[in-house]
Amino acid sequence: MKILVVGGGGREHAIVKKLHESKYAPELYCAPGNGGIAEIATCLPVKATDVAGIVNIAVEKKIDLVFVAPDDPLMLGTVDALEEKGIRAFGPRQCAAIIEGSKVFSKELMKKYGIPTAGYEVFDSAEKALEYIKAQNEYPAVIKADGLALGKGVIIAKDYTEAEDAVKTIMCDKVFGESGSRVVIEEFLTGPEVSVLAFTDGKTIVPMVSAQDHKRALDNDMGLNTGGMGAFSPSRNYTPDIANECYNTIFKPTMDAMNKEGRTFKGVIYFGLMLTPKGPRVIEYNARFGDPETQAVLPRLKTDFVDIINAVIDEKLDEIEIEWKEDAAVCIVLASGGYPSKYESGKLIEGLDSEVFKSDDLFVYHAGTKAADGKIYTAGGRVLGVTATGKTLDDAIAKSYSALKNISFEKMHYRNDIGRK
Repeated sequence: MKILVVGGGGREHAIVKKLHESKYAPELYCAPGNGGIAEIATCLPVKATDVAGIVNIAVEKKIDLVFVAPDDPLMLGTVDALEEKGIRAFGPRQCAAIIEGSKVFSKELMKKYGIPTAGYEVFDSAEKALEYIKAQNEYPAVIKADGLALGKGVIIAKDYTEAEDAVKTIMCDKVFGESGSRVVIEEFLTGPEVSVLAFTDGKTIVPMVSAQDHKRALDNDMGLNTGGMGAFSPSRNYTPDIANECYNTIFKPTMDAMNKEGRTFKGVIYFGLMLTPKGPRVIEYNARFGDPETQAVLPRLKTDFVDIINAVIDEKLDEIEIEWKEDAAVCIVLASGGYPSKYESGKLIEGLDSEVFKSDDLFVYHAGTKAADGKIYTAGGRVLGVTATGKTLDDAIAKSYSALKNISFEKMHYRNDIGRK
């Protein structure tokens, strides 16, 4: 079996590694991949967003299955284009990926079907948005760009000055391009955050083990929002009772709502949740595996990943049992100094061949790396994810922090409090 994974970050490395462990021993390809993925898969020089290029390479290489991992190619209709050529593809079609591609769509879906979320208003004029914020006079105020923004399109303003700056940055300066043509202004919710990923074939939805990520660049949730500086699984707050409530009020109703809208969702859906004093609320949906949550969740999966993927595509998810390891997992992101703002690439990474990483309970996922002359160099903002598993979260945290001290590159930056929320 030949499998092509679309993407080239830490999430894709985790997906490729889990596929590599399959009993089916698939021949693996990745487009474009990275320096770490290249060790277990053939990397192809095609951008994840080059839909025609992905389709062409899948036809040329006689690929049996394509796993479309990132948000952009899903929203560009890569799954639709592959299916038109008769190629099996994992991931939602374009019409379903809109649940992530438009925050306005997802908020209106939740309102229509009574799925619990924060109160909100939508604006396509900066002037009207600011009038509303001033009239509400409630802070913190949550301001979101409508479209995809690399996980950085949400700004929490603590006063009017910050809110005004956020609206102007998104809608007038267009730092996120056309994604900022509309904004959603939401009530600020309080409580622990939890990420729950779920497999769904449109008829059955199976939640995975819970996780939690850390978005801010600096310790104690300070600094700028990033794509994620680390993640851990399971959440310390997600009890069986809360899981049951989320399934009945959020997970299954979301799958049913998408079916009623004629947008059947097949693939992985990500639920970003806030456990408020009034019960769980949806903060956001993603139409795919999250990053870096995947690097903390997939190491805990026991069931063969290929079997799950095929069950989703064939709408037979109810026919398999998905099992998880009891162990906890923690992923700590090593980033380039300056990320998520300006940073330099091309720095030599040392220590990846350390003996410590030959242990079964430690793994280094590559995110922004490039292989050249037998060495690995930095090639992005988030560079590596050091993941450890352990009997308890504290055990996994200690292992991961101890192990990452073996790795070094110029201006390497990481948080010191991952998993300690």
